[in-house]
Amino acid sequence: MNILFDLDGTLTDPREGIVACFKYALRGLGCPTPPDSELERYIGPPLQESFAFLLGAERHGEVDAAVQLYRERFSAKGMFENAVYPGVPSALGRLQALGAALYVATAKPLVFAERIVEHFGLRCYFQAVYGSELDGTRTDKVDLIAHVLEKESLATDSTFMVGDRSHDVVGAKANGVFPVAALWGYGTREELSAAGATVFCERPELLGEVLPFHGRVGI
Repeated sequence: MNILFDLDGTLTDPREGIVACFKYALRGLGCPTPPDSELERYIGPPLQESFAFLLGAERHGEVDAAVQLYRERFSAKGMFENAVYPGVPSALGRLQALGAALYVATAKPLVFAERIVEHFGLRCYFQAVYGSELDGTRTDKVDLIAHVLEKESLATDSTFMVGDRSHDVVGAKANGVFPVAALWGYGTREELSAAGATVFCERPELLGEVLPFHGRVGI
């Protein structure tokens, strides 16, 4: 069994850093900053997509500048204003011990994703870490998952994608990979269900029980 994991909202809770970086970027452009609770909605999706919503059509030309400002703060400190979800390390260790091959598949730029996974002591659980490029290549989860499958020669009928947002579900289904919705993250059950998820996991500790029940290759 192969299991792809999203990063933000699935392995780690990046709320503090991401919200602060969104506010830093918006203020840098002279824009009002929405409440923190509203900015949480943008944890997970690609930055370009999130800033397009936040800036609106009239300021669409400033999306790239917003992304640059966001990354200015994120690379300096925001990426470490983060925390591993309780139960994640033990869940990963259990899956690894059962013979599953684990991979990170995140829309976050690879240069940041690798540092985060290493910094928080998770790298030892994963065969490889995959992310997007700074120019926006593979920020779409459809493209990213296709890339992982090709690079690692993974069979789709024994591969799962664990993630907390609709992008994870859509990307998995488009590639013939089975999505498992992580309800401890930032996507609601309604969002994930509407995207096509049929298997939901309430806590990381339950992944070892949820995954085999789908009926594909067990672990």
